Amino acid sequence: MDKVLTKPHLSFEVFPPSASVPNEKIYQTVQSLGDLQPEFISVTCNNKKLNFNDSTLKIASYVENELQLPGVVHLTARYFDKNQIDYILAELKRLGINNILALRGDLVPGKEPKNDFKYASDLIEYIKQKDSNFKIFGACYPEGHPESPDKVTDIRRLQTKVAAGCDCLITQMFFSNETFYQFQEDCALANINVPILAGIMPIVNRSQALHVIQSSASYLPKKFVTMLDKYKRDPAALKAAGLAYAINQIVDLVTQDVAGVHLYTMNHPDVARHICQETQTLFAI
Repeated sequence: MDKVLTKPHLSFEVFPPSASVPNEKIYQTVQSLGDLQPEFISVTCNNKKLNFNDSTLKIASYVENELQLPGVVHLTARYFDKNQIDYILAELKRLGINNILALRGDLVPGKEPKNDFKYASDLIEYIKQKDSNFKIFGACYPEGHPESPDKVTDIRRLQTKVAAGCDCLITQMFFSNETFYQFQEDCALANINVPILAGIMPIVNRSQALHVIQSSASYLPKKFVTMLDKYKRDPAALKAAGLAYAINQIVDLVTQDVAGVHLYTMNHPDVARHICQETQTLFAI
């Protein structure tokens, strides 16, 4: 992942399925995504019920050792203590996994957070002190973190995260590229000079669209809202329009020299494959 790229790169995110979904399905999904030869595949961490070793770690190991692609494990500061992190770092080394996305993690109702790491920056600093060879990714929010009082405070916290050892940033999903470009400018002014990967989530079904509208703090441009409204009763048209919208975002981002695009696949390899086919000449694959 440290090779010099002449083009931006494309990467994917997957999540461990619920316990009710057969294990074979996630490996089929990851295999299909691996066939597209992304720069890396990141695997989210479910703090609610799933065991980290049997979900995130096992899937990332499959990516790294079976598909021969870089796997990135998500680790949350809130729900791991130092002993657990020490164990995980040793396991990552044993499995040949060198990449970590360090997050604070959302609060899980009824689950008591640990006290060793309050913020993602604390976790990043600890990992880097333990082994500086790990490549650490961090999350960032083009429209500001929902809990930040203002964007200035959010940028300062991002400076702290980068100073702690974050090597690369991945944005939360956004639907307005202008928001991303303004965020890039803000980061440059604050001397945040690590690569920033643009997080893109293709909206391909009504339930996903409703979830985005109800729960996302992202700004929804008028043309995006109009698209959702126009095709809300036509699933096939909504999927086609959602894919086209994401592809247009990606083409514009690449035109503006984005470092890379991180695709939130929602475990839909057909969506990733379609986007790859439409944009393959833009990326370093």
